[in-house]
Amino acid sequence: MEEKMIYKGIIFDLVSKDVKIKDKVYKRDIIRHPGGVGVICIVDGKILLVKQFRPAINSETLEIPAGKLEYGEDPMACGLRELNEETGMECEKLELLLSFVSTPGFCDERIWIYKAINPTKAKIQFAKDEDEEIDIVWLDLETAYEYTKNGKIDDGKTVIAISQIMAERNV
Repeated sequence: MEEKMIYKGIIFDLVSKDVKIKDKVYKRDIIRHPGGVGVICIVDGKILLVKQFRPAINSETLEIPAGKLEYGEDPMACGLRELNEETGMECEKLELLLSFVSTPGFCDERIWIYKAINPTKAKIQFAKDEDEEIDIVWLDLETAYEYTKNGKIDDGKTVIAISQIMAERNV
C-alpha cells in the first residue's frame, strides 16, 4: 500500500499510509520512530530514576534512565550509553526484561527494557546531551512501585519496568 512522507523530523517522521480493511482503502497517519531503550538499575533495594522536565506534558517526570535509538543502533549499546550519560552508572551487562510497542494505533515505536547487572559508578562518565537537565533520584523499590499505583510515576516505560521487576520478585 502507498505511504507518503508528510513530515521528516529530528525525533520522528509522520507518514500517510493507505491501508486496506474489508476490501476498502483508508488513510492512516503513522508516526515512524526508531525506538527507545530504558534501563532499570537497582542497588541495595533502591531503584535509580531520573527527574526531568518534559515539555510535551509541561511537567517533571520520574523515569528510568532511557533514550532514543538511532536507526540501526543496537538497543543494548544504546542502553549502556544512556545509563552512563544520564546517571554516571555502568554495569557488567544488560539483561533484556521485555520489549513492547508503545502506541501501535498510530506509532511504530518499540521500547526495549533492560536490567542492569552488577551496576557500579562509572569510571568515566559520558557527557549528557546538551538539551538535557536531569536530576538523579534513588528511591526504595517498594516506594517506586507505590508511586506507579498512585500516579506519582506515570511514565509508561517506567511503570512497565517497575511492574515487571515486582512481578518477577513475587514469582
